[in-house]
Amino acid sequence: MTAPAGQRHACPSCGASIVFLWAQAVQTTCEFCKSVLVRTGLDLEKVGQQADFPATASPVQIGMMGRWGQRTFTVVGRLTYEWARGRWNEWYLRLGDGNGAWLSDAQLEYALTTEVAPGKPLPDPMSLSVGDTVATDRYRFVVTNITLAEYVGTEGELPFATGGRALSTFVDLITQNGIFATLDGSETPPLLFMGDYVSWDDMAPQGAREFEGW
Repeated sequence: MTAPAGQRHACPSCGASIVFLWAQAVQTTCEFCKSVLVRTGLDLEKVGQQADFPATASPVQIGMMGRWGQRTFTVVGRLTYEWARGRWNEWYLRLGDGNGAWLSDAQLEYALTTEVAPGKPLPDPMSLSVGDTVATDRYRFVVTNITLAEYVGTEGELPFATGGRALSTFVDLITQNGIFATLDGSETPPLLFMGDYVSWDDMAPQGAREFEGW
């Protein structure tokens, strides 16, 4: 049973009011006591405690609204990943049509993606090297970058529970025509996400985080 969006819950740890913005959300973090909460039907269960992690320097924040082409979106959650050269954010979006998407945010470079069915089995990301090819039922990609990363923090609503997720391999892919995708090794079998690189202005953001001097 999926609880409707907007229904109020009580945090099982501190009693604070928890309201899910997205009906399909599975996990959220209590903004008061930082308990990591997983929703099963109408019930909430505490599965962990969110350790403090540095605030993001990104202008994106939960509640920000924007556009992806003709579709609208609202930011409802965040994963922060750490790799050998730093950190980046993956913001979870609720699209206006009720589906979900991801906004990757690394050093003011933005990419919007949704999960797609590859139509054929995907290779193990750990078996790939830069320059290898990865074929789906529609596209032939070349591997351009491989990143080994782990998540270091969560915020807001997510479509899955993060418990048990640790070090994962992410593979950036591109076609000859410039279509890009990411092979996500955080699950088995791996997931495929495709989308667009966008500029900040392309998203027509409303409700972004403001910094002193803006």
